[in-house]
Amino acid sequence: MNYVSVENIAKAFGERVLFKNISFGINEGQKIGFVAKNGTGKTSLLDIIAGDEEPDEGQVVYRKNLKVSFLPQEPNLDPALTIEQTIFASDNETLQIINNYEKALQNPNDTEAYQHAFEKMEATGAWDFETQYKQILFKLKLEDLSKKVSDLSGGQKKRLALANILLSKPDLLYLDEPTNHLDLEMIEWLEEYFAKENFTLFMVTHDRYFLENVCNEIVELEDGKLYSYKGNYAYYLDNKEARMSNELTATNKAKQLYKKELDWMRRQPKARTTKSKSRIDDFYEIKERAHKRRNDHEVQLEINMERMGSKILELHKVSKRFEDLVILDSFEYVFKKGERIGIIGKNGTGKSTFLNMITGNLAPDQGKVVIGETIKFGYYTQSGITVKEGQKVIDVIREFGDYIPLKKGRQISAQQLLERFLFDRKKQYDFVEKLSGGERKRLYLCTVLIQNPNFLILDEPTNDLDIVTLNVLENFLLDFPGCLLVVSHDRYFMDKIVDHLFVFKGDGIIQDFPGNYTDYRVYEGSKTPETSTLKEEDSKPKKTWKKDNKAGLSYNEQKEFNRIERELKKLELRKKEIELIFEKGTLDANKINEESQKLQHIIQQIEEKEMRWLELSELLE
Repeated sequence: MNYVSVENIAKAFGERVLFKNISFGINEGQKIGFVAKNGTGKTSLLDIIAGDEEPDEGQVVYRKNLKVSFLPQEPNLDPALTIEQTIFASDNETLQIINNYEKALQNPNDTEAYQHAFEKMEATGAWDFETQYKQILFKLKLEDLSKKVSDLSGGQKKRLALANILLSKPDLLYLDEPTNHLDLEMIEWLEEYFAKENFTLFMVTHDRYFLENVCNEIVELEDGKLYSYKGNYAYYLDNKEARMSNELTATNKAKQLYKKELDWMRRQPKARTTKSKSRIDDFYEIKERAHKRRNDHEVQLEINMERMGSKILELHKVSKRFEDLVILDSFEYVFKKGERIGIIGKNGTGKSTFLNMITGNLAPDQGKVVIGETIKFGYYTQSGITVKEGQKVIDVIREFGDYIPLKKGRQISAQQLLERFLFDRKKQYDFVEKLSGGERKRLYLCTVLIQNPNFLILDEPTNDLDIVTLNVLENFLLDFPGCLLVVSHDRYFMDKIVDHLFVFKGDGIIQDFPGNYTDYRVYEGSKTPETSTLKEEDSKPKKTWKKDNKAGLSYNEQKEFNRIERELKKLELRKKEIELIFEKGTLDANKINEESQKLQHIIQQIEEKEMRWLELSELLE
């Protein structure tokens, strides 16, 4: 059943065209993840189909009597209401019945009103719904129902808005970054909730595990065009790679044809027959295909960071508390060179406070924080960047530095760094106020990196960043030779870049865990019988890029085993691409020799990696 038809919509801001002639549909039961780079129109498209913004062209057609809810990044709630009043202000009939029952309980002398409210609860089966709505509020840490919206933090407001739309039971739900301001436990609960509830979803999110576990279709906006993938995130990754490979092959073929047609055009035949005019028209179409360029960027920085001495960072019996809230209790740790530590824990357990004490922005109550003389922190905070009115992108980063020294005496300028983080030369001279929220976060990252730190501290760096930018950041961090300390609720991000965890349990308890987030979840699941059901489900085969732990291998061998499997897949794909080029038969002698050498090198890599893969496989027995 079709819920929504988006027909030939377009949106532009002045000369900047975000998209045009975009058409697609949303059908009952679909759970669609919408993927695009920051600044290319994700939020605008979401606002248009949600009815909060008008398209320049085209229309959005809804099925009659369709109930729709929208969770924006910045919810619009009445500050004068309490949490409970906000929930009961919903147009959900069952919630109104529960509200009347709650009021009747407060006035026990009015037995007639109580009896009527009780009977309504019985007749509509509202008891179960009452339990459900209280459970949702509990899971989202909104237990104090009397607290006013005006007294809530930004994260609490987002969670209240999420609870509100879940309880309204819409037919169709639009979500803009639903996992922002949720801790890891909340995110996993929300995944399970969407899996069992019959919602139709259209969401923008950078959380790749969430896309994998919730969505059954991925829609990507790229270069003003939509591409649809009927599967989860892993399916999208596989098929996007294949599409890009096909596009590359088609572009190379178009280039060959373009050269041939260009020679014909230069001869400029005087007899303009119908056939020659048609060929001229075709020439310009071929030219457009042949000159197509992909705008994908990969960061491969070999930063020559400042030297680290033997003393990095030491915490000696550090304690911190705010009244009854204990953050640290005699915590001790000595950082070593190259450590990559992730920090996880529920909201309010003191993760950001811990970072502020390390960087000297907050003093401990007891104990000492000793920082080595050679340590230069790069601290990315949740507060973001403060810019002056009328400032341009390039001016912002130049306030922090003009270049980063690279290895072998090279350097990368501020302009080049911005380009690597997806700001083209034209974008660099835009005013900062024109940037989207995600683009501002990306610019902030550049200001931290250009200062050439040797100890990076990142507090929720993945919030508001698109998936393309996350890949750029991950590639940089994987090559970063210094120490890394990161707080993030993005499980995929944490799994990829850290190999050690500080788990903030609350009440000053910090667990030191030697592994990434998935390792920790497996470890926790193996400890208690309550998680046996989850473990059984996890053992079932499913299409995912996450690998099960391999028994018989050490932790490092397991990581190597998984990495080799990924690398073999990429090498096989590259081998097929080169073989397809040979099949076309359009290469000259020099190019044949060049491609043959590439192919031979790839075959050699495949053989070496297969041998190592077999060695590790034997250890699994």
